[in-house]
Amino acid sequence: MALAEAVNEEIRDLFAAGADIVQLDEPYLQARAEKAARFAVTAINRALDGITGTTALHTCFGYAHIVHSRPDGYPFIEPLAAVNVKQISLESAQQKVDLSILKSLNRKQLIVGVIDLSDDSPVEEVDAVAARIKNALRFVAPERLIVAPDCGMKYLPREKAFAKLRALASAAALVRAELA
Repeated sequence: MALAEAVNEEIRDLFAAGADIVQLDEPYLQARAEKAARFAVTAINRALDGITGTTALHTCFGYAHIVHSRPDGYPFIEPLAAVNVKQISLESAQQKVDLSILKSLNRKQLIVGVIDLSDDSPVEEVDAVAARIKNALRFVAPERLIVAPDCGMKYLPREKAFAKLRALASAAALVRAELA
């Protein structure tokens, strides 16, 4: 809980400095779901105590470049409905996650990874990314969905990262046009 209090102070400082959104990255919820069940929600909520700005929680499997052994799906997702953040961010493209899990987070905005960042992933075709977005829309309303890459792009060559982001932007525009 002392770490949660320190994080709380940092979040306050970030908002005081002008941040619009503060995201907490949490790589251990999925890797250690049994331990997370004991203290994660309480600790995260303590880190967010008294915070009024927009906050997000990114729960991930670790960088695909480094972490190759990953659980199937999200063993610790439903309890995150009780976390005091506005947005929950999760990876789905690399793992081909069953997105029906999004239904358990029906009060949150959801940042869903639709770009695969593993080492050997090619630059996705726009139609493939659009299909991932449409799949997410089966379980979450458009006004609550934010699309993103699965996680950080720091291990990708710059050209490949930009090409993946172009595919993401084009796919989002395509789906948005279809929804209009």
